[in-house]
Amino acid sequence: MLTEKLQSLAIGKPEYEIYELGDFKLQSNTILPGAWIAYKTFGSPDSPAILYPSWYSGLIADNEWLIGEDKALNPKEYFIIITGLFGNGQSISPSNSTVSPFPDITVYDNVRAQHQLLTQRLGVHHLRCVTGWSMGAGQSFQWASQYPEFMDICVPFCGSARTSIHNQVFLEGVKSALLAGKGVSSAGSTSGRVEERGAEKRVWTEEERTVGLKAFARVYAGWGFSQAFYREKLHMTAYGAKDLEHFMVTFWEKWALEKDPENLLVMLHTWQVADISAQEPYHGDFEKALRSIKAKTLVLPGKTDLYFPPEDSEYEVHNMAPGVGELDVYPSIWGHWAGGPPGNMEDVKWLDQRLKRMLEDAPKMGTTA
Repeated sequence: MLTEKLQSLAIGKPEYEIYELGDFKLQSNTILPGAWIAYKTFGSPDSPAILYPSWYSGLIADNEWLIGEDKALNPKEYFIIITGLFGNGQSISPSNSTVSPFPDITVYDNVRAQHQLLTQRLGVHHLRCVTGWSMGAGQSFQWASQYPEFMDICVPFCGSARTSIHNQVFLEGVKSALLAGKGVSSAGSTSGRVEERGAEKRVWTEEERTVGLKAFARVYAGWGFSQAFYREKLHMTAYGAKDLEHFMVTFWEKWALEKDPENLLVMLHTWQVADISAQEPYHGDFEKALRSIKAKTLVLPGKTDLYFPPEDSEYEVHNMAPGVGELDVYPSIWGHWAGGPPGNMEDVKWLDQRLKRMLEDAPKMGTTA
């Protein structure tokens, strides 16, 4: 399967590259056989490196909107690496491998694979910055606590260091809607993907897939954007929808129907169990894990984000060591999408300005100027 994938990528210019991890031992002590991680680089390897991990369901190309010679993530100045989550359909996933049932994956597993890619394939042993949106932000926090000396700067936007209980409730909703298309129930938040042991190995009919993904999309629709976004009818003015139902079909259902349900379930579990203290040497002490962060960290929550509200980010920054954490809140009504694939260029400009400031001003690790 991996050979076929490499051959398909060789036709024309590759959209991304693949680094083989072999039989990769997970945090659970399970082996993910024949694993690989997908990635794409921009700029020269001789430049300071920036890691920019992907988000929930996102492909590598979905991150590229924040990269450009007119932006803070400038490939003329930095060596920028985008990595794909396990389960995103490019890195090893249920949809592109014969691994079945596919094991549960943690953010720790993803970051360890990325560390191996950087150090063993790309020759990167220090990062100027790690940054990302949503689950990319969660991976950024994980990097800063898992490898505290590895980067100068951490800029997580619209994400968290630990998935809150309220966020788990949201994820149970979309997970249960998706599984209902298959007639299977959730095992519960953080407890695995399905209720019945052995049912992890599934083949979806086209009807089951369509029903499940459409239900998944319509539950998601109430969370991705804020109440104010819909109240101001931005789904019509920004996206050209004729009415709400048109938006549900052309934006939300279109997005979901392009995805593989098993891939979504793998990444969803990774999101549900995300917690930077679920690793040594923290052993569940969340505050200790936050205090371990040494990189200058700018946390950027969205004012109206229903997944990751500013109050959670305030707590994270409050528990970092003095002088390490800084908080700045997106003044946006776009909800979680304030930091996501752009629809509102003012929010893109706001984010880019803060990234640029951090890259210009933050000292290199071990220096004071």
